[in-house]
Amino acid sequence: MRVGLVVDSACDLPHSFIKENDIYILPITARFDGHTVVDDHDPEKTRSFFESGLLDKGHLAETEAYSADQIRRLFLDEIVTQYDFAFLETVTRSRSLIYQNAWEAMTGVMAEYRQRRKMAGREGPFSMRVVDSGTLFAGQGLLAAHTIHLIKQGIPKNELRQRVESFVNDIHLCVLPRDIYYIRQRARRRGDNSVSGVVAFLGKALNITPLIWGRGHIGGPVMKSRNFEAVVERTFDYACRRIKAGLLSPYVCVSCGFPEEQIEALPGLDKLRDTCERHGVELLITQMGITSSVYLGPGGLMLALAAPPHEFDD
Repeated sequence: MRVGLVVDSACDLPHSFIKENDIYILPITARFDGHTVVDDHDPEKTRSFFESGLLDKGHLAETEAYSADQIRRLFLDEIVTQYDFAFLETVTRSRSLIYQNAWEAMTGVMAEYRQRRKMAGREGPFSMRVVDSGTLFAGQGLLAAHTIHLIKQGIPKNELRQRVESFVNDIHLCVLPRDIYYIRQRARRRGDNSVSGVVAFLGKALNITPLIWGRGHIGGPVMKSRNFEAVVERTFDYACRRIKAGLLSPYVCVSCGFPEEQIEALPGLDKLRDTCERHGVELLITQMGITSSVYLGPGGLMLALAAPPHEFDD
């Protein structure tokens, strides 16, 4: 049985990992200030976006998910003829219409796939599963990487589906937004008033960076500092502790909203790499994609890992 994986472009993973594992990307389109940017995880396009300065106006962006018809056509044209079963893993449904569109698309795919497979000379049925990741960005990257890990083990379809869906509940995320005011402006355009004006103003005026930690996409601040590097180092220390305690997946995902050369200078990164290597964990670190950068704003950082229930300071 050949198993495929499709994710949307909110999923942050190194481009090399995506290509090596034949992961399909559903692009997300951002429109703002007279510009249209399609995020298909092309590394040159992502690099140009960061260099253009457009991200400074990212809070004005209107994002557009792949429609149900576009998803249906992608599966019929490229997925059903190559795979016998496929996952479509989406950003948390509370932040996007992609999950809803994917479910609508699945009806059409299942009604039309047989003729496509027959024409391609493939025998047997096709099936698919739409999975709400319950998380975003680096968290989605972790789910995708772990799904590939399970697929390579040749696990039977029903067990594979159950293990992927249960894994969603084990993902823990650290979010370091660099500009709280940006987050508030972006949220207000989407009708979310969870970030108060006072908090946003103080965050910008005092250059305060919070460390937001939690499971899935639900979390709260566990640290605030005027020193971004201190918050980054605390985040990496947390990851090292969890690695030593034992993870539920052999991956840690980190995505950064700044140029690649600045990533290597992050405090604590060498320690995190060494800890991963000593415990057989692969560190997947990448520049943020266009979609996640638009949502989180310039200069942010995210880290995702899977672990049993715990507190941040455990």
